[in-house]
Amino acid sequence: MNKVLVVEDLAEVRDWLADISRTVFPGIEVTAVGRADEGQACAATVRPFDLALVDLGLPDGSGIEVVRALRRHQPQCLPVVVTIYDDDEHLFPALQAGAFGYLLKEQPREVLEAQLLRIASGEPPLAPSIARRVLSFFGQNRAVPAPLVPPADAEPEVRLTAQELVVLQRVAKGFTLPEIAQQLGLSRHTIAEHVKNIYRKLDVSSRAEATLEAARRGLVR
Repeated sequence: MNKVLVVEDLAEVRDWLADISRTVFPGIEVTAVGRADEGQACAATVRPFDLALVDLGLPDGSGIEVVRALRRHQPQCLPVVVTIYDDDEHLFPALQAGAFGYLLKEQPREVLEAQLLRIASGEPPLAPSIARRVLSFFGQNRAVPAPLVPPADAEPEVRLTAQELVVLQRVAKGFTLPEIAQQLGLSRHTIAEHVKNIYRKLDVSSRAEATLEAARRGLVR
């Protein structure tokens, strides 16, 4: 990690997130802005960012637009939403837009730092309550919002091996790769390879997307 973009309208919170970033990733360069249009402008520049911490409630729009701009212009950047909103109306559109993680500001600083540290091992930072909400959403047999999953007339079947399915179920429950490796008595590298195959078969690129897609297809409960 070399460069972080912080998009947050409240100066005190903006400085707090910048300080957290420097603690988690020593020596990192932080660019901090307070508006959605500024965040989108940063995304559209040639200046590459490795990570972006994006608030949703900005004075001139939604942070979701910043996430979309980052995914469009800087696909190598990992956008992580940091917000007070833990409801479905904010969570699912953010994930659909391409958010790599979703954290809540109400969490203690040390928890946020621990969540962000997971990025170093390729694991998306998800607040525990958010991970539970994703599973609960589908566990209640609620209809998937139309913007989240477009209808398909003939959706191709996904064929996971028995072990891939077991790994996917544990990923969806929020276990880390080392925890899954320990539970199954396998090496972390083997679990990582399973996860890579799962992502390829589900046509997803993150833990959040895999959880959503697996739940939608009835692969996890």
